[in-house]
Amino acid sequence: MTISVRTERPEDVETIAQLTEAAFRGETHSSHTEAFIINGLRRAGCLTLSLVAEDESGIVGHVAASPVTISSGNSGWYGIGPVSVLPDRQRRGIGSVLMLAALDELRRLGARGCVVLGEPAYYGRFGFQADSRLVLPGVPQEYFQTLAFGPDVPVGTVRYHDAFDATE
Repeated sequence: MTISVRTERPEDVETIAQLTEAAFRGETHSSHTEAFIINGLRRAGCLTLSLVAEDESGIVGHVAASPVTISSGNSGWYGIGPVSVLPDRQRRGIGSVLMLAALDELRRLGARGCVVLGEPAYYGRFGFQADSRLVLPGVPQEYFQTLAFGPDVPVGTVRYHDAFDATE
């Protein structure tokens, strides 16, 4: 199985939405609005990264990244997510390939760092860790994780784009 990663194309939009919905369908921690979030970010012009993983069968995974704001005014920080892999292709390394590609691309774009909301054991493999200097209100600190691309981590409250409140 050879997985390649590329930037989304206009003709991928519906496939990404279907894949994302399927990936989160059985997840109890999910709001089940992940596909709406991606579409909202795209419509707002705030989908900094939209990468797909594909193999000979077609698109099997997707990762999004978008700018976040920090109350201290620090810029250059991004939120990664949602990360989606087709249910029958999960636990085969596709999500890891997407995460590494997204991190590499954010570094190439000059990002100062990124945050992620998710399972500490999974995201810790990529260098993410809980850091009390950055807070996402209403979320247990251990699930909101930070990865700085330089020596400094800002202090403040993080806010994702309004598209993360999408319900359709």
